[in-house]
Amino acid sequence: MNGGLPRRAFVKVASAASLATLSPLTSVVAESKRLAPEALIDTNLTLSRWPFRRSPLDETNALVAKLREHGVTQAWAGTFDGLLHKDLASANARLATECRAHGSLLVPFGSVNPKLPDWEEEVRRCAEVHQMPGIRLHPNYHGCKLDDPAFARLLALAAGKKLIVQLAVIMEDERTQHPLGQVPPVDTAPLADLLKRTPGLRLQLLNAFRTLRGEPLLRLAAAGAHFEIATLEGVAGVANLAKQIPAERLCFGSHAPLFYFESAALKLKESELNAAQERAIRSGSALRLRG
Repeated sequence: MNGGLPRRAFVKVASAASLATLSPLTSVVAESKRLAPEALIDTNLTLSRWPFRRSPLDETNALVAKLREHGVTQAWAGTFDGLLHKDLASANARLATECRAHGSLLVPFGSVNPKLPDWEEEVRRCAEVHQMPGIRLHPNYHGCKLDDPAFARLLALAAGKKLIVQLAVIMEDERTQHPLGQVPPVDTAPLADLLKRTPGLRLQLLNAFRTLRGEPLLRLAAAGAHFEIATLEGVAGVANLAKQIPAERLCFGSHAPLFYFESAALKLKESELNAAQERAIRSGSALRLRG
């Protein structure tokens, strides 16, 4: 792909008014079924405010305007509150309410911390009360190693409830972290075996490509993990990655508002992808992940 290609027509997002009588999950499913091949699903978005600095688009209305400007038809949204807040029930309720206010564009992914008491109940609320299609985990911020038995139980519970599990490997480049907020990347070494031992688990890694590459990356892909492109670097990075991992395992992700949305969009444009690969990364892989 390159910048000289004709502009594509994008599917318009249904208005909130037309979906007001539907539940959040029903609205999202209905929207997914009618997404055209030109659809663009951003699987890595975060609402609320980053605790260490303001971002230009950390007001939801401004972020939504940016998404619509670029033809995004659906965006999977977590919350920055899920990193450091202990009251995740309130954080997830706010997230669900904020997403509903924008029709079917924003799809909420609640935060769960398996080191907090009664975390199993929070998984239930995400699935049954808020009707979220998935949860987003931040093990490095929650002090939970992936070989912790509680983490394995969390994956099994999510799989049993047919929830997508998004795991953020990093949130911020280590070179820009506040001195009092140094958080190392998640050690993903145990994940491939956990995937194999957890039937039905649908796992996507976010912000993985600063630290995950080579054999560990290929092992995770072979075990069934999905990925998104926000932290992928290098010329023709997406095309080169698609030579190692099937495009059906790759999703579009911007990591907005911490990253510029345009950065992710340009990664698709400057890579030589065939039509099937581009369609998979833009929306097809995400829709398959949704099942």
